[in-house]
Amino acid sequence: MDEQPILGIIGGSGLYGMRELEGVEERSIDTPFGSPSSPLLVGRLHDRPVVFLARHGVGHVLSPGEVNYRANIYALKTLGVRRILSVSACGSLREDYSPGEIVIPDQLYDHTTQRARTFFSGGLVVHLSVPDPFCSRLSDQLEQSSRKVGARVHRGGWYITIDGPRFSTRAESNTYRAWGMSIIGMTTSPEAFLAREAEMCYAVMAHVTDYDVWRHSEDDVTAEMVFKTVVENTALAQRALADLVEGLDDAEDCSCQHALQGAISTTPEKISPEARERLSLLVDRYL
Repeated sequence: MDEQPILGIIGGSGLYGMRELEGVEERSIDTPFGSPSSPLLVGRLHDRPVVFLARHGVGHVLSPGEVNYRANIYALKTLGVRRILSVSACGSLREDYSPGEIVIPDQLYDHTTQRARTFFSGGLVVHLSVPDPFCSRLSDQLEQSSRKVGARVHRGGWYITIDGPRFSTRAESNTYRAWGMSIIGMTTSPEAFLAREAEMCYAVMAHVTDYDVWRHSEDDVTAEMVFKTVVENTALAQRALADLVEGLDDAEDCSCQHALQGAISTTPEKISPEARERLSLLVDRYL
């Protein structure tokens, strides 16, 4: 792909089956952090270049804790992606966020414990400022496109990411509700923070599939329940995505795309050649 992609999309492989998607090519990209979850698919949507990545691999072969989030984000960065839309499933922790609806969250709580959370280690230290982990501008545009295609949308809410792959106990689910969390999932951390480290805008289209297990009047959440709702919402997500791509500004700039400015703590002469080479794609503009 010679043109800079207008958008990178991370989600299930069902998103790729769009009639409007043309000229699809598969790209295998290696990164300093290993291989991404799947080959990247590049194509044109409304005659605009886009990139797709299957987060869990083709055929959903990777559990949330096995996803190489660093390689995924780095691979998208390699292709020149500046904005990422994440499409994912989530459980609702609120009465008013119902299954079948879409949440575009504005806050994120990382409750994972076993994942590589940063690109920056081994001789290059960065202290990232991330009070608002999702790009408000891209989230605004996503909200507009989702409403336009008829989705029931909630804008705002606190998203808690757990390790998985199991679902919550009732005690855990009710604790997260007591903390004020709105939705729960297994993949948005550290994905959102890595996107910010890579100076990419990032927004989430979270599809509510269930009420987790806190709501006694509902059936307990199962994988079958989750995937059924995801499949049903795929066509809606495709329509929203097509509208979003059509309306994005090629030249749009955002503060997300300058996130490392002033955040690099290591003095340039102390950065090892190995760290400099490994992270050159992310830091060369500042060094």
